[in-house]
Amino acid sequence: MTQQATRPAPATGRTAFLFDLDGTLVDSVYQHVLAWREAMAVVGIDLAVWTIHRRIGMSGGLMANAILRETGHAVTPEEAGRLLTLHAQAYARLSAQVRPLPGARELLAYLTRVGVPWAIATSGRIESARPTLEALGVGPEAAVVTRDQVAHAKPDPDLFLAAAERLGVDVTASVVVGDSVWDLLAARRARALGVGLLSGGYGQDELERAGAYRVYQDPADLLRHLDEVGVRAAE
Repeated sequence: MTQQATRPAPATGRTAFLFDLDGTLVDSVYQHVLAWREAMAVVGIDLAVWTIHRRIGMSGGLMANAILRETGHAVTPEEAGRLLTLHAQAYARLSAQVRPLPGARELLAYLTRVGVPWAIATSGRIESARPTLEALGVGPEAAVVTRDQVAHAKPDPDLFLAAAERLGVDVTASVVVGDSVWDLLAARRARALGVGLLSGGYGQDELERAGAYRVYQDPADLLRHLDEVGVRAAE
């Protein structure tokens, strides 16, 4: 009789960091906004740039609902699929402009050095995330979960739950770092500790209302204050 492989139990109490990507580790939010505006214009949807920015990070389905709410334009499944394709194409043309946020590489390197596991969980699909990850210097050995790998994107908790499982850690002992209210709502639903960054354009009060325990300027600021979220070099 063949013995089935069993998944290792989560390492209870071991701190791990689960990072959003766009606006959290890389300065790419506005490239995504412009790519969405271009995609919408192609299919005849006129939505203000600031309105699009408020939706960056949510799932495609919620984006379609938001378009309907803001413009009265009902997005069919076929049109939603076309929008995703057009957005990916537009973002690919803009992705060369994307740079890591201050301190992002140093933060990931420090966590690795002191033995704190980390993963990246992004609402982006792999085709748009790949060049961004390359710009950040994240190699194939890193734990990365993209929209393609889960049933629902943020504000559902699926991405962060999958990232914690990939690391073999308890999500309730994890710190979710994100720049949008959608990240922090997803963190709250996953029962993880939420930390907000201002580098994606949301205000401190918005992030705190969504559940952020602490709010920092950018990855460099978080790196300087890691002790406030329970990271010690001895880990």
